[in-house]
Amino acid sequence: MDEAFVNVWFDKDKLTDAAVDNGKDEFYSKWHDQASAKHANPFLAGADALRQLYPNLSLVGTTDYQLDILNHPGVVATPLENTPLVTDTFFRAIARGLGAKPGLLLERIHFGGFKVSFDKYEYLLFVVQYTSGFGNTIARYILHDGPEDPSRLLLLAAGAWAVQLHDEIWVFNQGYWQKDHGLWAEIQKADWKDVILKKDFKMSLQKDVYGFFSSEKIYKDLGIPWKRGLIMYGPPGNGKTISIKVIMKTCEEQGFTPLYVKSFQSYMGEENSMAEVFGHARQMAPCVLILEDLDSLINDRNRSFFLNQLDGLTGNDGLLVVGTTNHFERLDPGLSSRPSRFDRHFKFDDPDRDERVLYAKYWQNKLKDNENISFPDQLVEDIAEATERFSFAYLKEAFVSSLVGLATYEGDDKPSFGLLIKAQIKTLRKELERLAFSNNTSSTWSYTSTGTLADPVPASSTRQWYSRNALMETARPNDTNYAPVASNGRDVRVLLDTLSASVTAKKYSTTLRSTGIYGDRLPPSYRGVGAGSCPADQIDTDGDLMERIRHLRMGDQSVCEPARRNTGMFGVIGNGYPSPESRGHDADLARNA
Repeated sequence: MDEAFVNVWFDKDKLTDAAVDNGKDEFYSKWHDQASAKHANPFLAGADALRQLYPNLSLVGTTDYQLDILNHPGVVATPLENTPLVTDTFFRAIARGLGAKPGLLLERIHFGGFKVSFDKYEYLLFVVQYTSGFGNTIARYILHDGPEDPSRLLLLAAGAWAVQLHDEIWVFNQGYWQKDHGLWAEIQKADWKDVILKKDFKMSLQKDVYGFFSSEKIYKDLGIPWKRGLIMYGPPGNGKTISIKVIMKTCEEQGFTPLYVKSFQSYMGEENSMAEVFGHARQMAPCVLILEDLDSLINDRNRSFFLNQLDGLTGNDGLLVVGTTNHFERLDPGLSSRPSRFDRHFKFDDPDRDERVLYAKYWQNKLKDNENISFPDQLVEDIAEATERFSFAYLKEAFVSSLVGLATYEGDDKPSFGLLIKAQIKTLRKELERLAFSNNTSSTWSYTSTGTLADPVPASSTRQWYSRNALMETARPNDTNYAPVASNGRDVRVLLDTLSASVTAKKYSTTLRSTGIYGDRLPPSYRGVGAGSCPADQIDTDGDLMERIRHLRMGDQSVCEPARRNTGMFGVIGNGYPSPESRGHDADLARNA
């Protein structure tokens, strides 16, 4: 069978042995030539070509992207006349607020030769760019009439310049450390006089930050690692960010490098990003490492690795870590409570009356030279009295909106600043009350797929949330026959109380509505009437369900477990009534009894 198939195949294509042999030889020779090609190494090829062209000059080459010789301020470079200069021209937009020009045309070198002067030496510099892996590589070759040492000194100067900050801040994002001039310019506006805090609180914060850097000898004499961790926490809008800006600015002025982390997420994974962050911090120490929104940066996947880096098995001397969070309660105890990690906690809460007075006086002082604005001391007291529960952000909004409204007001009947700010405070008060009402009326409970009560979602310290255990205890009458509250806080008795109240409603009423303490917290599928009401003739409830609910509340597992196995949660179907199967099962139990 096989031979016949082969013969038919070759007969059809009319292939001869000679044709097969010739094809084999031709393909083999082509493949052998392709597979045996020379290995491509552009950097090596470039170095070899330059050695042949300039045999009497020393050669030093590099592919380190940081060693950008042409951007060093001490280098004077002139293109070589007989060497082609190939560049890639691209457009770089400029922020509209920085000037009239929409942008600049910049050049990226692909191939070029230059005569370079640095210090007292002269060099020939060749720059080439080629594709390598998933990106491009820039190779630089330095030729010098003499030994290699001057060329290496030039590279050393370029590298030192690259890692130094020049009106910039080191920012880590997407897996890379980058210099950010914009952030540096922003923090220059910050000053401690603009941070409105109580004197003792502010001095304590300043002492912990600046005292750390001046206490190296004390730490070493005591034989403890020279490292410290601070956490600033509290509801948003109360001064954490501006305090961070001032700390970054003042630490830089004192010679301690600020490092800012935006995110640990990157192409190389969060753990590698953390290793990169702490590795760079150890190189730059003594320094201050800023981690804003700790509860977002640290999660269940990366927490263990982060704690190992924070503990500094390889040494974290000179490292001050400052973290911030709006949700301190969400932090793992290993971060928030463990000694030697974040030792000091500073709560930036909504300002009390004294702090509101300080803030109003701060604006009074800023506006004292404005002849068009009257800001008497009584207005300071009035503002402080009317802004209870306002955050500093709300206070600032009241002042800014009032001043803008006053400046843009048109008409002869221009109101006073005092009237405007009081009206603005009333508007903000209504907004605050709407937010508070929304937070208090929204359910703090969620339900799992099985209908059990899930833990409430944690919230910021400015919002009022019910205590889980207290809520359950108030829902239960003082009955000593009740089984103890479950330790995990998912007590089904809350749900049973509501079901009980629901099914014992008047049987002959026209509608049946969910009542009980948590009637409004039950999802429709667990309310006795589904969407809210139903005709009385559809109500099919009697002592069976009530008896089974009583057994459940008493903790009688002989009744609970068979019912749950046969009918699901409480033997209750979707509309809140006992299923036919559960009623039959209860009848069997009664007969057996």
